[in-house]
Amino acid sequence: MALNCGIVGLPNVGKSTIFSALSSAKAEAANYPFCTINPNFGIVALPDPRLDRLVELFQPERRVPAVMEFVDIAGLVEGASKNEGRGNQFLSHIRETAILAHVVRCWDDPNIVHVANRVDPINDIEVILTELALADLETVDKRLDKANRAIRVMGGEQKKAAEHELAALTKIRVALEQGQPARKVSLSDDEAAEARAWFLLTMKPQIYVCNTDEDGIRSDNAHIAAVRARAASEGADVVVICGKFEAELAEMESAEDKLAFLAELGLQESGLSALIHAAYHLLGLRTFFTSGKDECRAWTIHSGDKAPQAAGVIHTDFEKGFIKADVYSYADIDRLETESALRAAGKIRMEGKEYLVQDGDVMFFKFNV
Repeated sequence: MALNCGIVGLPNVGKSTIFSALSSAKAEAANYPFCTINPNFGIVALPDPRLDRLVELFQPERRVPAVMEFVDIAGLVEGASKNEGRGNQFLSHIRETAILAHVVRCWDDPNIVHVANRVDPINDIEVILTELALADLETVDKRLDKANRAIRVMGGEQKKAAEHELAALTKIRVALEQGQPARKVSLSDDEAAEARAWFLLTMKPQIYVCNTDEDGIRSDNAHIAAVRARAASEGADVVVICGKFEAELAEMESAEDKLAFLAELGLQESGLSALIHAAYHLLGLRTFFTSGKDECRAWTIHSGDKAPQAAGVIHTDFEKGFIKADVYSYADIDRLETESALRAAGKIRMEGKEYLVQDGDVMFFKFNV
């Protein structure tokens, strides 16, 4: 499964506009349903002021940010699970993503068509959840039938495995029938690991993205408040974005102009930056850095990775021949500004194979192949 984020929602809620601003790869966008048919893929740099600061301190030849992939998926409609509006095709695109950014319309404009002819973000959320749940029910029922047949004809360990699968499937089916996503079902570690192999759509973690107007990013409107309440009940994150504003911001080349544009709305960070960071962390990803005169680079690891695994992100030989790593924190280099000052203060540590890499570590690996 790719480490990417699928952008989903009903038609005409601004998914393609947001994707285009995210990736600067102009996805087709128009005021009619099903404008997007094939998914658009965009590799997006992770905005990181820490990397900017390291570049300022080391003055390297190259600056290389961490990146992640976003996928713009065509809008789903009611009946998608029965292939309405090419639903089967679009659901298969969702299945191939790791997490979901669920875009909901949170602004009123009679000139912009809404597929249901009314702006009701909670109803929109329910439509999407229902279609994902119905698709999952079909998957679960097929696996239940297979597990029941295995229990009848198999013996020994194979029968036990089928019984174990049956128990997990039954829990999930009950939740889906009650309108609850599979991700809210309490599963054991073994059951959760097994369930991941089923690629259930409602098992995917999700972020709600409120696409609003400029007034909405200054102060929550009733639509945004309703989505926040819904997300809180699910333990999900919410990001508020004005797609039109973000598209204009993405067109600007000057960093100073962008900052001034944000300041006009009283913002320090764009909504897209908040979305990228939220998706990155929801994927369980973290960042460490390597810094020097040649380059300052942000590297992506999983939360909980140890030093040899982090070294392997740079090159497999680094992991195979890992000896140790010299490590210091971004906070310390930001404060002390030079590696010589870090050494004098005893802030550079030597870490071994069991060291759990922390987000923001700056590392230098020593290895022998």
